[in-house]
Amino acid sequence: MFLLQPPQVADLQPFTRLPDRFRERQHSDWSRANRGGHPTDSFLEGPVVDDQGNLYVTDIPFGRIFRIDAAGEWTLVAEYDGEPNGMKLMDAHTLLITDYRNGLMRLDIASGRVEPWLERRNSERFKGVNDLVFDSQGNLYFTDQGQTGLHDPTGRLYRLRPFGQLDLLLDNVPSPNGVALSPDEKVLYLAVTRGNCVWRVPLLADGSVSKVSQFFTSYGASGPDGLAVDQSGRLLVANPGLGYVWVLNTRAEPELVLRGAPGASITNLAFGGPGRGTLFVTNSTHGAVLRAEPGVPGLALHRAAAGSK
Repeated sequence: MFLLQPPQVADLQPFTRLPDRFRERQHSDWSRANRGGHPTDSFLEGPVVDDQGNLYVTDIPFGRIFRIDAAGEWTLVAEYDGEPNGMKLMDAHTLLITDYRNGLMRLDIASGRVEPWLERRNSERFKGVNDLVFDSQGNLYFTDQGQTGLHDPTGRLYRLRPFGQLDLLLDNVPSPNGVALSPDEKVLYLAVTRGNCVWRVPLLADGSVSKVSQFFTSYGASGPDGLAVDQSGRLLVANPGLGYVWVLNTRAEPELVLRGAPGASITNLAFGGPGRGTLFVTNSTHGAVLRAEPGVPGLALHRAAAGSK
């Protein structure tokens, strides 16, 4: 990669870590499959910030959802038989969760009740859903990653319309992961983890996609994961294998690189704080949340349309 201007480099700062009372320190089905059989005490993902400034995160191997307040204090909101990954707010009181084991699940924040929302497509189970984003019309885009990769490029990108129609947009992705929309919603960015890149997916007026291209290419053992977009249209890419957040301009040139501590697995990210000026980042390896101020506020995230499915 040739760059006319080298990117600035800054370190992600500690915000809070999962308290010891919540660290499980045991095997799970998830750790056996995804952590080489080693026990793990947590694996945090799916950050999302509510209207009061609380940060919510998932804990994949133990089916838990946590709330973290502005002071960094943790509360267990829900614990259930699942593997929750990405989350977005449907409304002020409800979180929609991509659950690897169960499909799309809905969480009532006040009660902690988790219930199915979309478990199957045409009676067929998903491979393993991963991340999601709503557009301004209430359409939901979500990825179905499973164990796909370059050996099996059959991961899928779906759109669920507010009235319930489920559209399969792509079915040839080697490990589709994070999703984010450009400010004008004409482009969807798709993290392709085991292809070590980010795809650019044009969203056409008739609802189809065309001329999908590779927007950004990374390197290392584990490629792009979570994505976010700021108000200037820059794309922020969490890269767990490198422990970086890439901040890319509209030409896919890195303007800023935010670094985690050695050994950090930087998996996902969300804007919050006053004016959405703070970037919160999950460091899944260490069960911690980091933060930074990248200089441009995050794009406001949309929620589900009223009365959708």
